[in-house]
Amino acid sequence: MTRIDYTYRINEVLSCIHRDISADLSAKKLATLAAYSEQHFHRLFKKVTGEGVHQYIRRTRLETAANQLMFSSERNIQIIAEACGFASLSSFSRAFKSVYSVTPGEWRSGGSQRNSLDFCTDPEINDAYQRIQLKKLPSPKIVTLKPRKVAYVRHKGYGRSISDAWQILKAWTISEQRPMDVQIGLHHSNPALVALNQCRYVACVEINKPIVRRGHVNSVTIPGGPHAAFSIKGQYGDLLPYIHKILEQWLPASPFTAKTTPAFALYHKNQFLLQEDDFELTFFLPISL
Repeated sequence: MTRIDYTYRINEVLSCIHRDISADLSAKKLATLAAYSEQHFHRLFKKVTGEGVHQYIRRTRLETAANQLMFSSERNIQIIAEACGFASLSSFSRAFKSVYSVTPGEWRSGGSQRNSLDFCTDPEINDAYQRIQLKKLPSPKIVTLKPRKVAYVRHKGYGRSISDAWQILKAWTISEQRPMDVQIGLHHSNPALVALNQCRYVACVEINKPIVRRGHVNSVTIPGGPHAAFSIKGQYGDLLPYIHKILEQWLPASPFTAKTTPAFALYHKNQFLLQEDDFELTFFLPISL
């Protein structure tokens, strides 16, 4: 078994986890999806992700719940717990407090401000944060999107190193003679809660035919449905403060709640593929009433 083979299979599992974190994500079921014995699956999952499968799922569910509590203030805590895959409010509360040191209710009431990580420790992002604080958010359009089939490369860390994933994807499109017209960045993590070097990013290009040879590049479907679409222009470092401002200011004041599927950026000018720092994109936040 080659590294490319097991990386592909674990990537399929990761796509399943992030597609619906409320689903049954038992190790046995995921091992079957990957076509490995459960014991072998545990070993390979940790080898690829750096985390055990239970730890990865628990962390993902709690990060999503923390976001929901911060930015969906009217949503019932038990409903949030269920949407994030917890069987009961009591099990959710215990797990949440063990990680964030406060109860879900305390987190919603301001505890998040005492416990959230400061993504402005990066000097470039800190400078951008100061700029964006003074700017007015663009008004979003509410749109309904169709699902998109994409080829992707996963990347760990929000920073300039994201360009590495895009260069791999670019080389793949050239070797496969595929277009790279539609470029999408999936944002799995909120950098206000997760250290920048631990955030999960996915570089994607839309595809119109299946991938035959899988390895470092795999395919997934980005869910459709209602989204708030923000047109954003800026320079390197600006996007994360803009996203934080959307979640912190626009979302609580809107009639919507954020869904648990990933937000994403549709690039019109992709700074990670250019020799300049300017970007133009539309940021899509999945929403529901």
